[in-house]
Amino acid sequence: MKYATRMSRCGTETAFEVLVRAQALERQGKEVVHLQIGEPDFDTPRHIRQAAATALDEGWTHYSPSPGLMEFRQVIAEHVSKTRGIAVAPEEVVVTPGGKPIMFFTMMALLDEGDEAIYPNPGFPIYESVIELLGARAVPLPLREERDFAFDVDEFERLVTPRTKLVIVNSPQNPTGGVLDKQTLDRVAEIARKQDFYILSDEIYSRIIYEGEPLSLSSYPGLKERVVILDGFSKTYAMTGWRLGYGVMEPTLAKHVARLQTNSNSCTNSFVQRAGIAALRGPQDGVDEMVAEFRRRRDAVVAGLNKLPGVSCRMPKGAFYVFPNITKTGMKSQELADSLLNEAGVATLSGTAFGAYGEGYLRLSYANSLPNLEKALQKMHEFLTKRGHV
Repeated sequence: MKYATRMSRCGTETAFEVLVRAQALERQGKEVVHLQIGEPDFDTPRHIRQAAATALDEGWTHYSPSPGLMEFRQVIAEHVSKTRGIAVAPEEVVVTPGGKPIMFFTMMALLDEGDEAIYPNPGFPIYESVIELLGARAVPLPLREERDFAFDVDEFERLVTPRTKLVIVNSPQNPTGGVLDKQTLDRVAEIARKQDFYILSDEIYSRIIYEGEPLSLSSYPGLKERVVILDGFSKTYAMTGWRLGYGVMEPTLAKHVARLQTNSNSCTNSFVQRAGIAALRGPQDGVDEMVAEFRRRRDAVVAGLNKLPGVSCRMPKGAFYVFPNITKTGMKSQELADSLLNEAGVATLSGTAFGAYGEGYLRLSYANSLPNLEKALQKMHEFLTKRGHV
């Protein structure tokens, strides 16, 4: 069988591959501490679950319009207007099954073969994968530890060319936990006003931030029409399996994105959208409690990692990941990640799963209980000590 050439350009998300390997080891009787998957370990808040159950009883089990239920789009528009300080209409909102379709559909609607798209590296691997799948040129923008995993705006400006059609910004970031400061976003906004490109602003972790307030490029004067906000419910409300996300964009692009949805998955689950209304309109104390617990875990994990031989780790400002530097262990990222899983029973991700600039790092998710995190740190210490990294 000869497959389409484009499939050779289609990447993957390594977290799911490592999950399969870890589960295979568990079936063999080996204990594994899971730090590889980006998924809150909390239950979806009760009032959201009850809203979904009520919606099922009320018959919300049929197709919805491709862009989403109008009431839900109105609620999202009100939420984004309030949180970003901009005026958003329901016609600018498209609801999708998870956040990834917003990435895919936005790029599909904007990028022609030969266009260039600038994306953060290390960054969420699907950015690069979709850019290349569509035949565009993926231009990596390095995130460096010495800048607290921000990027050099002068370097960014040099990467912008007449072929630049899209720039992807992610803050708080996966995998580093970095948060872009106002000075960086000010410069990006200035460059965007001078150049003709769209910005995909991935704000899926905007509620999981530990210092200051989240900032969105959509709030800058003159940028709203060229910024696509990607957000959703998976991280904020512990709804990963519900598959509920949305994009906010100018109305013409929204129509194109909705049409792509019609051509792929038709629409988003109706009773899940009703649960989304309850999430945004209901109490937010569950979110606050979850973020407070993530902060407690973050502090403990960073302190523990900095005690490991050959390892150093900066304090992340958002999301629920740490990105420790492991260069002094003398091992490459993938080698160490494989060894930790197979020999120590700790599932992590190689920094290279997020791009070439991730070499020398691991990504650990602290969306796990504090006892399990402490167990993982102990296993890692024993492994590194045994290997002679003292």
